[in-house]
Amino acid sequence: MMSVAASRSLRDGQSCFVGIGLPSTAANLARRLHAPALVLIYESGTIGTEPDELPLSIGDGILVDSALSVVSVPEIFNYWLQPGRIDVGFLSGAQIDRFGNINTTVIGEYDEPAVRLPGSGGAPEIAASCREVIVVMRQRLRAFVSQVDFVTSVGHGSGPGDRARLGLRGAGPVRVITDLGVLEPDPDSAELVLTALHTGVTIEQVHAETGWELEVSPDLRITAPPTEQELTTLRGLRTVGSSS
Repeated sequence: MMSVAASRSLRDGQSCFVGIGLPSTAANLARRLHAPALVLIYESGTIGTEPDELPLSIGDGILVDSALSVVSVPEIFNYWLQPGRIDVGFLSGAQIDRFGNINTTVIGEYDEPAVRLPGSGGAPEIAASCREVIVVMRQRLRAFVSQVDFVTSVGHGSGPGDRARLGLRGAGPVRVITDLGVLEPDPDSAELVLTALHTGVTIEQVHAETGWELEVSPDLRITAPPTEQELTTLRGLRTVGSSS
């Protein structure tokens, strides 16, 4: 459901900064179904790649084989990403707070953390400079917190106007897609609000896995379940080359 919901968020003709895992699944699903002109850009430097199967990593050779262009990693960041030339980027994290700030650095105090996480990678640049950001992560109480332990990637800071004050180009997180539903920032407060429930999920379940008093949109939607075409295409993505 998360892969399908994320793929539906992508529009034909957009440029998309893709990560490995669920974002890659969602982007390739969208390209095969409703967004054939979606331009996939991977951090390793491949632009306009159209892989026949899902890559194992950003360095997978299948990304180069079908790319329109291959450039250096510094060019991807300095020319394409930082000036705001990429429409949408995917992010995830260990923690996210009510303003969409993401933590992938530490759990606990920075100097003496309970857990040292992998770190930022290119996430802060994606969060700062993509025209919009879609966050995809499982909704669990320990991950959806009122305030992250460390701000690795800025969402909406501490509220309205923070991104502009920090000089960030992009709009920040426009959608948080979880295994329970969809959260979107309130246009006035910038705080995440529940705007959609996946089929079979209750509001009570979402509240139980959220570390703040999550508001519910008066126009709450129910996510349409995956179609047979979406499921068939998704299974095909996951099984191509699996025998090897």
